[in-house]
Amino acid sequence: MSGYSIFDGTMADMTFPEVAAAARAGAVALWGMGVIEQHGPHLPLATDVYVPHATLVAARKLLAERGIASVIVPAFYWGVNHVTGRYPGSFEVRPEVMIELMKDVLRSLAKDGFKRVFCLSGHGDAAHNRTLFEGLRQGSAAAEIEGAVVLSPALAERMGYDKGDRHLALTRPAPSPGGIIDVHAGDWETSIVQATCPDLVREEARRGLAPTSFTSDDLAEWRQGQEATLRKAPAGYVGDPAAANPQRGTALIAEEARLVADAIAEKLGR
Repeated sequence: MSGYSIFDGTMADMTFPEVAAAARAGAVALWGMGVIEQHGPHLPLATDVYVPHATLVAARKLLAERGIASVIVPAFYWGVNHVTGRYPGSFEVRPEVMIELMKDVLRSLAKDGFKRVFCLSGHGDAAHNRTLFEGLRQGSAAAEIEGAVVLSPALAERMGYDKGDRHLALTRPAPSPGGIIDVHAGDWETSIVQATCPDLVREEARRGLAPTSFTSDDLAEWRQGQEATLRKAPAGYVGDPAAANPQRGTALIAEEARLVADAIAEKLGR
């Protein structure tokens, strides 16, 4: 046992009377949407689950300070892995299966009396995010619950979403970090996992990893997925994991949680 639990702070550790009371009090539901996929030779397969979970735990506290009650739904992790599906440890789930599972979970939340749910993706795969949005759209209608995906304007633009869509809760634009392209198991994700789940980082492997030198064309080819991704990043990362440090990870989680809490509060008119 590593000592880390993605159930910590979620509904899974609550009793049913506590859940019922939260719904009666008007709590909103927060749902992290990750996947199990490879994250280089140094990070755990559940990185995309741990990161949004840590963000939502911190965001829940910020929402409470504003008088907005919330509960955290147990993390979703059987998502779509079009890009990294060829690597060992990356589970591939059909989009239609993900959509149907989301619909059932949303029906369960509505049955318990929850009226609003906010989803946060921990995975950058375009196919996963489009499936998440469609699952939320269909599930909101089927369950008669109001659902929204919390995401950045940049991701909304990359996905081709209408930024005025009722199922979106946009964060404020974050400044571009500049430097090398860092999108998968690099400095950003590694720093956060160091800060939140330090025993899960293979530090000896991390320290010896050279930074990648992707151009925008390289990134586009990598995003084609499957064999193209294996060819472009055989070690399974894009970025500079050797530059990571846990202090930056703590700051990154705090900033992301603030952006998420602000977007939810704005969506609620609070």
